[in-house]
Amino acid sequence: MTIEELRIRIDEVDRQLVELLSERARAAQMIGYLKAATSLPVYEPNREKIIYANVRAANKGPLPDIELTHIYERIIDVMRALQRNELASQRNAQQEGHAAGTELPQQPRLSEPPVAGELSDAPETGKKQ
Repeated sequence: MTIEELRIRIDEVDRQLVELLSERARAAQMIGYLKAATSLPVYEPNREKIIYANVRAANKGPLPDIELTHIYERIIDVMRALQRNELASQRNAQQEGHAAGTELPQQPRLSEPPVAGELSDAPETGKKQ
């Protein structure tokens, strides 16, 4: 393959990664809603350990496990920030609604994604199927 052909392939993989990261972000947002509803903390170190173990187990190279773990540490940091921002937005909207004496629109049901079909049916347990 030529450099140009390899770069075209990399561009295609990058588009796929963006799509998958967006899907992961939507799932993280829904988890944030569930955490808020059940008063669970955003930061769950044991869950993160499971994610890192799953990533290392799935790694077939050429990236060393430590480098792949570093990439996932950043992904998880961003997803955690997304959850925190989402929860802060919800709290602010609720406070503004209460201060104005108005009812806020009902949040989407927590057992369903905001838009049908956006999230996969993958379990959130971190266990392999």
